[in-house]
Amino acid sequence: MQSHPRDRHVRSGAVARDSEGALQARRLMTGAAAGIALLLGAAQAVQAQDETVIVAHGFSILGDLKYPADFSHLDYVNPDAPKGGEISIWGFGGFDSMHPYTTRGRAGGLSTIFFESLLEGTADEVGTGYCLICETIEYPEDRAWVIFNMRDDVTFSDGTPLTADDVLFSFEILRDKGLPDFRANLARQVDSAEVIDPHTIRFDFAEDWPKRDLPALVGGLPIFSRAFYEANDRDFEQSSMQPLMGSGPYVLGRLDPGQTLVYERNPDYWGWDHPLMAGRSNFDRIRIEYYADYNAAFEGFKGGSYTFRNEASSLIWATSYDFPAVERGHVVQATLPDGNMATGQSFIFNLRRDKFSDPRVREAIGLMFNFEWSNETLFYGLYERIHSFWENSDMAAEGLPTPEELAILEPLADILPPGVLDEAAVMGQPSGGRQLDRGNLRQASALLDDAGWEVGSDGLRRNAAGEALRIEFLNDSQTFDRVINPYVENLRALGVDARLTRVDSSQMTNRERSYDFDIITAQFPMSQIPGSGLRQYFGSETSDISVFNKMGLQSEAVDRVIEVVLAAETREEVTHAVRALDRLLRAERFWVPQWFKDTHTVAYFDMFEHPEELPPYALGHLDFWWYNAAKAEALRAAGAIR
Repeated sequence: MQSHPRDRHVRSGAVARDSEGALQARRLMTGAAAGIALLLGAAQAVQAQDETVIVAHGFSILGDLKYPADFSHLDYVNPDAPKGGEISIWGFGGFDSMHPYTTRGRAGGLSTIFFESLLEGTADEVGTGYCLICETIEYPEDRAWVIFNMRDDVTFSDGTPLTADDVLFSFEILRDKGLPDFRANLARQVDSAEVIDPHTIRFDFAEDWPKRDLPALVGGLPIFSRAFYEANDRDFEQSSMQPLMGSGPYVLGRLDPGQTLVYERNPDYWGWDHPLMAGRSNFDRIRIEYYADYNAAFEGFKGGSYTFRNEASSLIWATSYDFPAVERGHVVQATLPDGNMATGQSFIFNLRRDKFSDPRVREAIGLMFNFEWSNETLFYGLYERIHSFWENSDMAAEGLPTPEELAILEPLADILPPGVLDEAAVMGQPSGGRQLDRGNLRQASALLDDAGWEVGSDGLRRNAAGEALRIEFLNDSQTFDRVINPYVENLRALGVDARLTRVDSSQMTNRERSYDFDIITAQFPMSQIPGSGLRQYFGSETSDISVFNKMGLQSEAVDRVIEVVLAAETREEVTHAVRALDRLLRAERFWVPQWFKDTHTVAYFDMFEHPEELPPYALGHLDFWWYNAAKAEALRAAGAIR
């Protein structure tokens, strides 16, 4: 389901997850952090200086590439899709920057759309990708280094050539001035980068770092124009309303700060004949209209102010799609399959706060969220409970640990949370049909008593110093109030001084980035082949600078199991290691998992079409759907759209 608000709801600050995800996944392949990494395929191995060097048209992490070197188009696109028209979506809040690679400012939706990478992922494979800006990739069997042999016909959107020097510049500036947690890892992963000639670049990797994903990591970095950056005297760490120069098929068309963004298809884009681009980037324009709240955005859709909506509110989906445009057949309401893992959406605790230092307190608070009641009463039974960070995949830990998991976890026995080795994987506690589950209330009361938070004369839980257990839920979505308020009421019945604080989107961003919160809603979008992004979400080293590790988790055991995941070399090894990590993370109880569903619930004005069979890992409405001009004209004639 799509982002914002919070029925699955997550604060996006820009646009819905899949709206941005399909384009970001191919423009910004940050390897493990975004879950796109790559390896071998129909490759050629050559012998050089006593080592076998693989030369290939792509890279896959744990298997073979699906597409041969001479493929003409991806299987899930319509290579004959017409070009033209406009698709429009909505964004939440506003924006004050067009630079998405800094913590300064609030970047506009889809603001990574300008940038491409050496390698490009697909939506029908896991952990694979193909040469886009490169022609071939070379690397030894141990992946200690990689060479990208680049195309000589790639240009930036201003027509200037894209060269190996631009790739080097982009790597160095991301390493030196990129997001703090990313730069900390990148500097340790890559020993050196060298331009061999104008269209060849080599990366050598750190000897002491797992190398399984590293060719994908550097091959997935966005590429910026050095000349444009220097001519405009830019500072990468500062926000700017002027986007950097990229080589992608879209350029900035119109910008109304905080309200509207329009991206236009570049007719002079260098890659229109590339097999990876056949049947893709079909719309002449992609427009984003910003709204201050979810209900206002829905009213805008009903009035035709934008034309495609990935519905995140179960209440609206179940009760409000009865407006005239639907009844007249002008708007299509569809449920489409979604093969992605759940996003790990959850309430998370700020572990930097002393009151959350005791896991019994966190467990007690988690017990008071009644998913079953919420799902039936608020969500019309549309969702399933999230239990795992890899929900909706075979990597979710289940039951007691397997022998393979124990082999990873038992050496860490002295630093593991209780129960990891000899109890079933932690699950969200089931609740009854009433909002306040009395059994869970009694269990939570006992946990807080044991943790030293006893009920005082005023009915509030207090510690030995007489301090009340006060908890603030920070939220910037009006529609999510109906989810949090019953949770607050349940906590107050427990004696917790809980409250909901509503802020606007900019305040939310600032407070999240400064870790000024008790509990917020966040996501943990994990990969089918997790890589170094695990350090960004869960690693101790960057816990106080990461924009992903919002809870501030610091766990030696988690750090060490992450290393096992990164060192895994087969699909089977990865699965066992991830299950062990999942089991451990859930035992840390820094989250109260929310909900997910394995479908996209979408509504759109009936002028868009898509391939009959969608790929498992992308809805692709901004990528490989297309515009039917005849249908659009009929809608205009009927007064359904302007």
